[in-house]
Amino acid sequence: MAETVTPEFKDRLLSLGLARVSEAAAIAAAKLMGRGDEKAADAAAVDAMRDQLNQLEIKGVVVIGEGERDEAPMLYIGEEVGAGNGPEVDIALDPLEGTTLAAKAMPNALTVIAMAPRGSLLHAPDVYMDKIAVGPGYPKDVVSLDATPEENVRALAKAKGVSPEGISVCVLERPRHEALISALRSTGAGVRLITDGDVAGVIHTADAENSGVDMYIGSGGAPEGVLAAAALKCMGGQIQGRLLFRNDAERGRARKAGIEDLNRIYRLDDMVRADVIFAATGVTDGSFLRGARRTRTHMETETVLMRSKTGSVRRMSYRTPLERL
Repeated sequence: MAETVTPEFKDRLLSLGLARVSEAAAIAAAKLMGRGDEKAADAAAVDAMRDQLNQLEIKGVVVIGEGERDEAPMLYIGEEVGAGNGPEVDIALDPLEGTTLAAKAMPNALTVIAMAPRGSLLHAPDVYMDKIAVGPGYPKDVVSLDATPEENVRALAKAKGVSPEGISVCVLERPRHEALISALRSTGAGVRLITDGDVAGVIHTADAENSGVDMYIGSGGAPEGVLAAAALKCMGGQIQGRLLFRNDAERGRARKAGIEDLNRIYRLDDMVRADVIFAATGVTDGSFLRGARRTRTHMETETVLMRSKTGSVRRMSYRTPLERL
């Protein structure tokens, strides 16, 4: 009997296809930008992303998606995508990160997707995750989820060679973070509050010279934590995440996903265990990407495409005639 050969994960060849997936979702969502309908914008992005994924020569499984199968009719966790041939891959995605931002035409709405060889992405359930992240160039574990916010600011300031007043920290503006924000400000550090979009918030730490963000800290969605880790795998940096559970149902979902140690701290290489490709496209203008723009004749988008194997970060402008949309 002939030996079965599993197709190789050729990240360079797959990367442009992944960019097209991200761009299609952004274009679909942008058509509903500012209309005040979060569900419609998200559904449009989901449909467009799914259609494009199914054109790729992959055997893909969604491991980070729109939720459990019973809650998400499309791009749910465990859904198979792709043309059914080619390499077996894990897919992590957020068809519209910042649905409220897109519905209100506020900054920093993105479409986000990552792809890696099968079994290499953390199958994080749709629960909350405590996160802390910094960019490249620092000693390992310079910051830690086991340290206090004050200790983390002082440790990062020392490693950077500045006073705590020279540190800027990005935090989601939520009532649950009031004590955290107060603790950070007590050190003299600046706090940059964002209303949504913690994937972009983490990515900012990897480009601190331009973004002005040295550290991201706080709790947000666990799926977004894995997506952010995929970006840092390409750009460089550190991230730690620890799952948070509000009830037994959430703990049961974690165990169903194969997670036994519910208190484990996951580091970057725990969340993304192999080479990964990552793409994000702007829906609304933001500090990371320019939003989609409609002219009289074309729709224009900006996409960032990254590969961890090479550490490459490519920005691309995409322009398509309106009559072809």
